[in-house]
Amino acid sequence: MLNPELLQYLRDLLDQARACADPEATAMTLATVSGDGRPHARIVLLKGIEADGLRFYTNYRSAKGEEIRAHAEVALCLHWKHLGEVKAGGVQVRVEGRASRLHDDESDAYFSTRPRGSQIGAWASLQSQTLPDRAAFDARVADYEQQFAGKDVPRPPHWGGYRVLPDVVEVWHGREFRLHERRRWERFADVWRERLLYP
Repeated sequence: MLNPELLQYLRDLLDQARACADPEATAMTLATVSGDGRPHARIVLLKGIEADGLRFYTNYRSAKGEEIRAHAEVALCLHWKHLGEVKAGGVQVRVEGRASRLHDDESDAYFSTRPRGSQIGAWASLQSQTLPDRAAFDARVADYEQQFAGKDVPRPPHWGGYRVLPDVVEVWHGREFRLHERRRWERFADVWRERLLYP
């Protein structure tokens, strides 16, 4: 679990990023490892910072979902270039930890808040599989729109959330002349230790 001070610090940074000019403060790089050891990275959206970790949602059958299932150790990175000394690079947060699925009721609750078009898209997309042409995808969207016409769209069983419980959190504050500040927290069992790093 994140200790209360670190949890609040991360939430405060996210709130500050949302309040400034960043058009997508929750954009977060997720890095996973494939079965043959190749690293893969992509952008997902941060949907919460809780005591049990950072949360995001995706298709469990996607490439990232399959990689997490096989190897749950992941890395996350957020970059808020409009925070702090903007010309010096802003603020970067790096996280390393273990991903695990959220409970179905948590995924259901979040799914119910998504726009209907996004809900339909979660059913229609065979994420990461080969798509023969755009018309095939459009046809699947139309099929699910018809299937759920006049009804609430339920969460697909293959779609839901993950939490990443950190072992390491590093926050980098850009400073002029590259005299940056780096703060690193590492978890040993349930004890978090903080130290500074040379930039």
